[in-house]
Amino acid sequence: MSPQGLSRLIGVAILILVLVIGGASATFIVPPGHRGVLVTLGKVSPDFKPEGFGFKTPFISDVVDLSIKQRTVVMASPLISKDLQEVQTQLKVLYRIPQESVVQIYQQYKGDPFTSLIQPRVDEAIKEVTKEHTAQEIVQERARVKERTLSSARQKIGNLLTVVDVVIEDISLSAKLEAAIERKMVQEQDANKAVFEQQKAQIEADTEVIRAKGEGESIQIRGEALSTNPEFLELKVIETWNGNTPRVVGGGQGGADMLLPMKQHNQP
Repeated sequence: MSPQGLSRLIGVAILILVLVIGGASATFIVPPGHRGVLVTLGKVSPDFKPEGFGFKTPFISDVVDLSIKQRTVVMASPLISKDLQEVQTQLKVLYRIPQESVVQIYQQYKGDPFTSLIQPRVDEAIKEVTKEHTAQEIVQERARVKERTLSSARQKIGNLLTVVDVVIEDISLSAKLEAAIERKMVQEQDANKAVFEQQKAQIEADTEVIRAKGEGESIQIRGEALSTNPEFLELKVIETWNGNTPRVVGGGQGGADMLLPMKQHNQP
């Protein structure tokens, strides 16, 4: 091959290489679950790029991908309770970046937005909540502490990021404090049991008093009825008679006298 032909071949190869590099530099692909931020010579475009294929100015523009998928991050937060006890907590924070916030997040917060924005505010929120509770209350009212922490964290972060949930995975107390709390809970259970037994005994006593009072009033009413109306006892005898004549009859008494003796005694 002549030198002139070789030079022409090299020139064509260089041109093809430049076109390939230029074509690659002029296109971009935003993967699923991401949004792109277009940066041209250090200037950020106010509009995000949706997922998929697109074109940009070659060599001077770049597209930065930011995930809008939900993320889960575990963080530790040491606390001081209302009764000045040290409490170690482990939290799981679920959050995501709204697509409307990707440009602002890229401009205002360097690196991972969790580290720069979410973690310090969640830590601040749970400290504000737990300082109003004793260590025992933090353990026993975990659900309430979690709900208040989530609400406070959302208010502090605003709409820039979406905090889906805050989960309190673990609460660690000192061995001495855990033993004290356990003893206190056992004492409270025993006290509640004692109160229950006392109330039960009082109810049973009141019931016996009412029953005795009712029996006394019944006896009094029957006595008054018998004194004012002697036929009342004869009526009760008739009501309780089973219809059989007694087999053994005392001397001088007939069957009718055995059944209804009150007529003789009531006669003057």
